[in-house]
Amino acid sequence: MRLSHCLFVVGVLLTLGLTAQNKQILYDFNEIPQSLSVNPGVETDFKWYAGVPLLSGISGYVGSNAISVNDIFANDGIDINLKFRERALEVLTPKDELSTTIQMEYFSGGFRSENPNVFYSFGGYLEFDNIGYWPQDYAYLIYDGNADQLGRRYDLGDLKVRGSLVNVFHFGVNKKIDRNLTIGARGKLYSAIADYSSSTNNGHLSNVEGQNNLITTNLNADLLLRTSGLRSLRDANNDDALANEIISRALFGGDLGLGVDVGFTYHLSERTTVTGSLLDVGFIYHSGDSKSYSLKGNTSVEGIEIDVLDNFASLDRDFWQDLIDEIEEVVPFETDTKSYVSFRPTKLYASIRNDFGEPVGNGGSQSCDCTAGSSGGQLRTKYRNSFGGQLYMINRPRGPQMALTGFYTRRIGNALTLKGTYTVDKFSKTNIGLGMNLQAGPVNFYAMADNLISYNNIAATNYASFQFGLNIISWGRK
Repeated sequence: MRLSHCLFVVGVLLTLGLTAQNKQILYDFNEIPQSLSVNPGVETDFKWYAGVPLLSGISGYVGSNAISVNDIFANDGIDINLKFRERALEVLTPKDELSTTIQMEYFSGGFRSENPNVFYSFGGYLEFDNIGYWPQDYAYLIYDGNADQLGRRYDLGDLKVRGSLVNVFHFGVNKKIDRNLTIGARGKLYSAIADYSSSTNNGHLSNVEGQNNLITTNLNADLLLRTSGLRSLRDANNDDALANEIISRALFGGDLGLGVDVGFTYHLSERTTVTGSLLDVGFIYHSGDSKSYSLKGNTSVEGIEIDVLDNFASLDRDFWQDLIDEIEEVVPFETDTKSYVSFRPTKLYASIRNDFGEPVGNGGSQSCDCTAGSSGGQLRTKYRNSFGGQLYMINRPRGPQMALTGFYTRRIGNALTLKGTYTVDKFSKTNIGLGMNLQAGPVNFYAMADNLISYNNIAATNYASFQFGLNIISWGRK
């Protein structure tokens, strides 16, 4: 395999990493304190809770909607170049997503106000988010070149990528308005460690028949890559001070921004509930270590043209460099250090839930006093069974992505709650997930896994996820 081919394949597969965007199992799982992170308006009955540092909330999934690691690296006796061409190059389109997101909560907690209808929560987490789309025409250029592609137009707008490493501090307020309605809001302070974005590219590259040469190459380019923090991290790495630089930029030494989450829970009837939340409505202002790279202009080139008679005395000139200089004059590659603003990937959740079966909590046998929505005022009955549907959407460079989930929740005894889900999205049509919440006295442990059918061969799946956490909870309304 040629070096350029190898580097391209590795670069693509490295993007098939850990992602944790849609937390459909955690959503509306109100026995778990971290459910506040996906709906600040969820009903709560904690007097206080404290997440175990670095263990209260870790989640991730491996995902690609159209290709798996096994498609390329399976030991099937087929040449890897052939597999990459047949299973990636000739199959993927610019709509196919290659994304990576990792989120780790390193501290969290919450406490009830003197007013039992008000609950405060706070915490901090690190988030790495990357998304890129298959650069179809760039891939063909790298693999095949354009020498024998007369008349073909390569779309330079196929390149769309965006990523960031951000430290987030947050503080939220959850308030029960009345027996039916609970609302919540959370403010966020972003401290960006690194950021990069190239999602507004336009232009084309094409070959046509030439007049003075066999081929004329036409280039129309409007390309832009914005970065922030990368130079500082590179310099710190060279000085063996990378960890210190990351910590410094995470603790307000990087680019700062603000955001907000909002959410609600509303009971349509005693057994029917609707919920919704809007997360990460925010921005980051990049100014401390920003650098942008641009390529913009138009040109038509027929290669190196040499008139032997006119250039006889200077045939030792570097005609190739002359051609490069000519192109750079009309299509300049430029850099600048101007500040810029990036917006966070906003997420939307909504659900409808119907409860049925034997009541628990108030009037039941649970000893943790954990009846949903019971803080202050009238107590609301919680039932052993629930089923319903959920909607998830996230804003992405090529437009919103959506997922639909059906779920069933079962509460067993005083200590165990199970939630099963079936999700349909662009990654999978057979995504079955299972979540467990275990309450052993004040100790709360939860674990969740998604797309369970794929676990017999992780390398062959397009999607797999996990979430787990450990908390200490004090139940009570006063």
